[in-house]
Amino acid sequence: VSPAADPAVVSPQDPTLLIGSSLVATCTLSPHCPLKAQDLYWTLNGRRLPAASYAALGPSTLSVALAHLNGSRQQSGDNLVCHSRDGGILAGSCLYVGLPPEKPVNITCWSKNMKDLTCKWAPGTEGETFLHTNYTLKYKLRWYGRDNTCQEYHTAGPYSCHIPKDLALFTPYEIWVEASNRLGVAVSDVVMLDILDVVTTDPPSDVHVSRVGDLEDQLSVRWSSPLALKDFLFQAKYQIQYRVEDSSEWKVVDDVGNQTSCRLAGLRPGTVYFVQVRCNPFGIYGSKKAGIWSDWSNPTAASTPRSERGAGGCDPKGGE
Repeated sequence: VSPAADPAVVSPQDPTLLIGSSLVATCTLSPHCPLKAQDLYWTLNGRRLPAASYAALGPSTLSVALAHLNGSRQQSGDNLVCHSRDGGILAGSCLYVGLPPEKPVNITCWSKNMKDLTCKWAPGTEGETFLHTNYTLKYKLRWYGRDNTCQEYHTAGPYSCHIPKDLALFTPYEIWVEASNRLGVAVSDVVMLDILDVVTTDPPSDVHVSRVGDLEDQLSVRWSSPLALKDFLFQAKYQIQYRVEDSSEWKVVDDVGNQTSCRLAGLRPGTVYFVQVRCNPFGIYGSKKAGIWSDWSNPTAASTPRSERGAGGCDPKGGE
């Protein structure tokens, strides 16, 4: 249907407004439409607006006054519709009511293999703008180079982006996030980082938990070091956490060092334990940063033999 054949036009069309704003909208009937202003009524998101907010601006135009607008119920906008007396839809407009974005905060980044980089951020203190807000992660080499734009979003949560390749080592990057919506743009502070300082790994693989002969208070834990970093010069340290089957409280063992096995001692006899391991690669090519812990491995379960004894620690020289 061509616009000329539309029975009416609502103005303004699809406006963007700050929360708390007021708006006067008009519905103007086309000359060929037999209806009059008194034959019309308005709805907002399907709810009829009170006649007290209407004003006839001539025989073929009806206005409605909206005051102190709340944020849009949906990011696709609120539907303001002009109806004929019998309920027919004559014309409509989308109202986008919200807030400009705040500057994104808390940018953190990590690399799984020294070739890629994943960054995530938070959308500002309030977060909710009521409008569709677009986030763009940008990065560049610190002293030279052009701005680059990250392409793979939502890889590690709603506010995240992954750069899969073509990153330089031994050179700091500047990284920032731009937020934009219909009401404005906000830019985060710039984060400076070197890829070598933010390396992490996948959790340790092949985690095995087994009994230590007939010792009723011990379990042996063994695992493999991260495959992604096997070609690189680095140190790794590990942590173990374990809990009994009927508890949600984990006990953490910090003193595992760079061993890939550990003996848990002082456990309860005849008890099922769940065990997880995580890895922190550090000192990669001489980096002085503390390193970033991996996620915990999936829980692995084993039970101690039945008998009697008390509470626990770890012997890093243990294992089988």
